[in-house]
Amino acid sequence: MHIHILGICGTFMGGLAVLAKEAGHRVTGCDANVYPPMSTQLEAQGIELIQGFGPEQVALNPDLYVIGNVVSRGNPLVEEILNRSLPYVSGPQWMGEHILRNKWVLAVAGTHGKTTTSAMLAWILEDAGYAPGFLIGGVPMNFGISARLSGKGVDSDFFVIEADEYDTAFFDKRSKFVHYHAKTAVLNNLEYDHADIFPDLGAIETQFHHLVRTVPGIGRVIANADEAALERVLKRGCWSEKESFGGADGANWTLKEYEDGSFDVVFNGETAGKVQWELTGKHNRSNALAAIAAARHVGVPIAQAAESLARFVSVKRRMEVRGVVKGVTVYDDFAHHPTAIATTVGGLRQKLRHDGAKAGRILAVLEPRSNTMKLGAMKDALPGSLAEADQVFGFGSEKALGWSLGAALAPMGAIASAYDDIAVMVEAIVAQAQPGDHIVVMSNGGFGGVHQKLLEALAR
Repeated sequence: MHIHILGICGTFMGGLAVLAKEAGHRVTGCDANVYPPMSTQLEAQGIELIQGFGPEQVALNPDLYVIGNVVSRGNPLVEEILNRSLPYVSGPQWMGEHILRNKWVLAVAGTHGKTTTSAMLAWILEDAGYAPGFLIGGVPMNFGISARLSGKGVDSDFFVIEADEYDTAFFDKRSKFVHYHAKTAVLNNLEYDHADIFPDLGAIETQFHHLVRTVPGIGRVIANADEAALERVLKRGCWSEKESFGGADGANWTLKEYEDGSFDVVFNGETAGKVQWELTGKHNRSNALAAIAAARHVGVPIAQAAESLARFVSVKRRMEVRGVVKGVTVYDDFAHHPTAIATTVGGLRQKLRHDGAKAGRILAVLEPRSNTMKLGAMKDALPGSLAEADQVFGFGSEKALGWSLGAALAPMGAIASAYDDIAVMVEAIVAQAQPGDHIVVMSNGGFGGVHQKLLEALAR
């Protein structure tokens, strides 16, 4: 089958393209912004990329158009497809029908931690010899790729997928994850996000309930017991086995933490394994519990899963160290929601407190560029989310955001400043930086290559 993918350079659609190519399909695609790293990854797979959405692309005459949710009505190629009554389908539906149909699907959903938890789970299964396929919204460093059908030379029965609650396509407003038909569903957490498509938290809870409705009776839902929103979702009905993790009374999966960041895994009151690793933060320990619980559902012993995580190397853009210059460490992190920002900065602060006298300051650099942030729905939460930082540098013009970033950060006083020029901001950061400091750059986009600019400026 020849498929032509609209919006191919998105994380999900790019991963789908790789899987389709690996499955033997001819794959071409187009996007408004064909640029690295996704363009490089796709071209290395022999996938032809076209810049833009010109209607003349129908001359490729594919068997099927696979349309990403970045594409909407009014798009020239979409209008040509509709006018000619050409066959089309959404990316998640194609994924469900052509890649996942005969797999044991382990789906990881939640507002935060989907990518990291999916990567942990895929690694645990890999280390246990399951050779899983996966599609993850980032690049797990243990694998170096974001998607594969299965381990080399193996036709694995298992597939790990990051299950996004964002809508499917312009013609299908259900969340993507309803198409995956998970047998193991992890519900990491749930709070308000995606203000561009959801009016309130209740609307997102409804979509999560739709996900729960798709899990078979022999399947298992593994939910965060500390989340009131998830409790409401499950009270609306659950027809599968249930397990819970977290600190709430009655949770099946809990942990005992040690000062060095390691922790015991406790299942139904009994210590069953120990995780010793370099990762920081309460959120990563919670992600690990969820991944161990999910792996147990397919037969991986708890102690073995915990031991595998000692060799887990996280995901690109999740507190990824981009460089160290003159004693100043520059990190790249995907955090863009206030809760994710707080957990990223708080996790580093916890590590620095443990380091004691060696600890330096945290310089937080933030670009609020997600659709939710641009709508201003979360701007009042920014000061609280950055409370653990010593200095805060925000980037974004009032014209681009529709609201004043400087005004939003004003409650933080003199430690926070806002900029609409990256070069000026870089100069200000470097002027403040001292040996031992940690510069944490947070954005869900490329941020104008600010990481490299900071490293170069520090070197000068």
